[in-house]
Amino acid sequence: MNIKWNANDYTDHFAFVHQYGEDVMELVDAAPGSFVVDLGCGNGALSERLKERGYRVLGVDASKDMLKKAESLHPGLSFMEGDATEFSLEEKADVIFSNAVFHWIDEKDQQKLAGNVAGQLKKGGILVCEFGGYGCAETVHSTLERNFKKRGLPYLRPFYFPTIGQYAPILEKAGFRVEYATLFDRPTVQKTENGLEDWIRMFVKKAFEGVPGEMADEIIGESVRELYGTLHVDGKWIVDYVRIRIKARKITDD
Repeated sequence: MNIKWNANDYTDHFAFVHQYGEDVMELVDAAPGSFVVDLGCGNGALSERLKERGYRVLGVDASKDMLKKAESLHPGLSFMEGDATEFSLEEKADVIFSNAVFHWIDEKDQQKLAGNVAGQLKKGGILVCEFGGYGCAETVHSTLERNFKKRGLPYLRPFYFPTIGQYAPILEKAGFRVEYATLFDRPTVQKTENGLEDWIRMFVKKAFEGVPGEMADEIIGESVRELYGTLHVDGKWIVDYVRIRIKARKITDD
């Protein structure tokens, strides 16, 4: 994962991440009692929703801080530390569900990710996932990139936002049949008064590593001012999200 989370701020101010994820769950059509893994479970909010649907649920996340938060909020659920590209289950899953995770994994590791997910599923099991798609938050990223460049700094983009045409072959090569895929705009309202600044500080960490604090504040402030006329609507900040949503079935034997 190309980000280190602040578990408390994430839970308090960015609940939209798991709230939107509840829509993705509609693609999970396994029978009650099925074993479902919430991959990149974060604070466990969606793991709890999956349990409420009658599934046996295991939450998996690479962040110790997030897992600690999840365990405190959902003491009746099981959680496990694990990297999405390497985690291993004692029992193969009927469903692997993942929301807002895959775009944080390097493009070069996406085939490894898909292969590992397939390896943890039963034959006939399904992957249901949603993550950032081509063009996600591009208005924000391109503005930040321009303001980094003005100061002679590189703007690192440690995320992978594919098209359907780029991602479906990765899954097919790993032994999946893609049964449903959509790429869509989802303008996302921010909860806090300083919504865009807070969003940048939460989700754009890698680019600011090594940038002096005063300069980082200057870049963020300048970018927020430039984007006010575009992304501040009816008194609220909106980030121009694009999502890719997929349901794929494992069709190969191990």
